[in-house]
Amino acid sequence: MPYDARMVSGTQLRRTVLVVDDEEMVREVVCTYLEREGFSTVEAIDGQAALASVAQREPDLIVLDVMLPKVDGYTVLSELRKRTQVPVILLTARADEVDRVLGLELGADDYVVKPFSPRELTARVRSVLRRSGASEHRTEVLEFDGITIDGKTREVRIDGEIVAMPPMEFDLLAYLASSPRQVFTRGQILAQVWGSSAQWQDPSTVTVHVRRLRQKIEADADDPRRIVTVWGRGYRFEP
Repeated sequence: MPYDARMVSGTQLRRTVLVVDDEEMVREVVCTYLEREGFSTVEAIDGQAALASVAQREPDLIVLDVMLPKVDGYTVLSELRKRTQVPVILLTARADEVDRVLGLELGADDYVVKPFSPRELTARVRSVLRRSGASEHRTEVLEFDGITIDGKTREVRIDGEIVAMPPMEFDLLAYLASSPRQVFTRGQILAQVWGSSAQWQDPSTVTVHVRRLRQKIEADADDPRRIVTVWGRGYRFEP
C-alpha cells in the first residue's frame, strides 16, 4: 500500500498530517513523534501516492520531502497549490538559499533542512497549524480600497473576488494591514507572524512571502502600491 493511516488511541478526532518521504525510517520517526503529540498520521512513499492521498482525503498539513522518486517534491507542491491551500512543510537535504526560496515561491509554508530534530519538526507542525486555524489574534474585518481581509473566515477579497492564500501569506498580510503605514522590520515580522518557529527562519523568508503576496494583491507586482518596501528598514501596508 502506498500509504496507511495511523490513528492514536481514543475516539477524539485528531488533526491529520500526511508524511511524504521515500525513506521508511524517516517516515517512521516523524510519524512516531507526531502521534506522541496527539496527531493522526498518513504516509506516502512518493509524489504520486501523495497526490492520490490528498485527492482521497485532504489532511490538515503535509510534511513533504523534496527528493522523491517519480514526482519530486517541488512538482507535488506546485500541483497541490492548483487545488488546495493545505499547509505544507518541506523537508530538504539542500541547505542552499536558492532551494529554500524555490520552495517558498511555490507556496510552502515552512521548510526543515535534513538532518533535522523530530522535536523541532513537531514544533513547526504545531506552529503552522495554529496559523492555519481560526485566527486567535485577529477576528476583525479590515477593509481598504478594493481589498477586504476577514480575520474570522481567513478570506481575502480583491474587488469582491476571493484570492486563495496559504496560512502564512494570510497572516503576513493581516499583520501588516492591521497597522497601516507603520514600518515593520523583517525581524519584527518574523517574530510576530512566524511566532515560535521564527528562531529557525532566515530573514529572506519574509522577502519571499512579501513577493508572493504582491503577485496576488497588487495590480503590478513590480510596482507595488499596497505593500511598500522602506529601504533599509522593512515594509509597510498602504491603505
